[in-house]
Amino acid sequence: MLIKTINFLTLFLVILVLIMSDDVKNYLSEVRRDFSGKPLNEESVDENPIEQFNVWFEEAVNAQLLDPYAMSVTTVSANGQPSTRIVYMRGIVDESFVFYTNYSSDKGKDLEQNNKVALNFFWGELERQVRIEGLVEKMSAEGSDAYFAKRPRESQIGAWASDQSSELLTRKELEDKVVYFTEKFKDVVIPRPSHWGGYVVKPVKIEFWQGRPSRLHDRIVYTNLGDDWKQSRLSP
Repeated sequence: MLIKTINFLTLFLVILVLIMSDDVKNYLSEVRRDFSGKPLNEESVDENPIEQFNVWFEEAVNAQLLDPYAMSVTTVSANGQPSTRIVYMRGIVDESFVFYTNYSSDKGKDLEQNNKVALNFFWGELERQVRIEGLVEKMSAEGSDAYFAKRPRESQIGAWASDQSSELLTRKELEDKVVYFTEKFKDVVIPRPSHWGGYVVKPVKIEFWQGRPSRLHDRIVYTNLGDDWKQSRLSP
C-alpha cells in the first residue's frame, strides 16, 4: 500500500510539473507576442534614449521578469583582455547607469586603468536587449555612503569580509572573516569600507534591439553628440 501511495504521489507531482510547465510556456509565448508586436522605429521611440530605456525597463518590470535589473558589465584589462560579469543596475542618476562593487576587484582594477565599459540588458522573455557603451567614473563618497547605509546588515558585513577577486585557500577563511567583522561591528552602525562603492556609467552609445520573426530584427541606436543624440537604424 505504501509503495502504491508513493507511486501515486510521484505521478501526481509529475503531472503537476507538466501542467505548470505548459502554463509557463503559454505565459512566455503570450508575453513575447505582446511585445514583439509593438513597433520599434524612428517614429515610435523617444528622442532621448534614457527616456526610451525607462519605458522598456518599466515594461520589463511589469512583465514580472525574474531579474530585470541584471546587466552584464564588460571591462578590459591592462593587457587588452575583455572580461564580462553580471551585476545589478541600482538606478539611473543624471542620465548615467549606476552599479556598486569592490573597487579592488578585477573589474575595479580594469576600470582604474581603462574607463571604457560596455553594459548589456537581456530580457529574453520579451525578445529585447539594450546594449550600452560608455565612460565610467566613481560615484561620490556621499552617494556611496547613502546607498551602503540602506543595505542589509549581512551585506554590509560581506563587503568588509570579502576581498573580492582575491584567492581564498578555503571557504572557512571567508567565514572566519565574517565572524570577525560581525563581532567587530556588534551593536554599532557599520561604516562603508573605503574599498567599496558605486560607479556611474555615462553612455555614449545605446542600442535597442527587438527580436522579430525570420531574424529581421529591429535595431535602433543612439549616438551621443555632446548635447544631443543622433538616432539611426541598423541592419539586423
